[in-house]
Amino acid sequence: MSILVKPLLWVILSIFLLLSGCVKYDLGINFYHTNGGEIVQHIQLDEKLTSFSGDYIHEWWKSLENRAYRLGGSVNKISDAEIIVKLPFTKGKELQDKFNIFFHSPADKKFPEVTSNKPNSDVNLPGITSNFLVEEHNFGFVSRNRLIYDVDLRSLAPIVNQSDALASTKANTNSVINLDFQLQTPWGIKNIPQTENAIKPQKDGSQSFWQLQPGQINHIEVVFWLPNFLGIGTLLIILFIWGGFYLRYKL
Repeated sequence: MSILVKPLLWVILSIFLLLSGCVKYDLGINFYHTNGGEIVQHIQLDEKLTSFSGDYIHEWWKSLENRAYRLGGSVNKISDAEIIVKLPFTKGKELQDKFNIFFHSPADKKFPEVTSNKPNSDVNLPGITSNFLVEEHNFGFVSRNRLIYDVDLRSLAPIVNQSDALASTKANTNSVINLDFQLQTPWGIKNIPQTENAIKPQKDGSQSFWQLQPGQINHIEVVFWLPNFLGIGTLLIILFIWGGFYLRYKL
């Protein structure tokens, strides 16, 4: 979850408590091979929110677009209530750098955060912090990767508690905030639950899902292997050349 939510999204989430809407936030990382992948951020808002607070939403969308374009990404604005942001990367170090810049850029002078001049946008609430780390070890034809993601969502506890209380009075079990982290790799992942804050993934083939828990510290740590097509291609070229020499001088 990005600290982009502060202070603008706090206003938006607070409004949701009155509208009984919901925020669906999917953050995914797709690894295709050692030298290619992309970050995908998919945000869906309740239609009630866009009609009630369209100016805030437009400002939030614009901030996401500016950050994505500066990092070589793309933006698909499906509607006023739904947006998809994609950031490509070619290796683990680039993934780590882009992820941390995109989600922590208020501390980076090169990527200033878009702020709102609306009267209610100065809500002074604790921010959301996260730490993202990727360790990559290349073995020629494959690479071993270790991904660690820690995100502190304790500052969302007041909003979640109020929304749960509101939902119980209306016999509504839907959560106001749904946060998912997704990871897709060609050969799957190995989950490493080393801390008490670790959350278990749900798996669907080569894709793994984590339901982030608002109001808590969430820890994700996995290990996975990726094919190195550059190394494999180099081996095939060498074998092809060797085969040519063999046929020429032996036959």
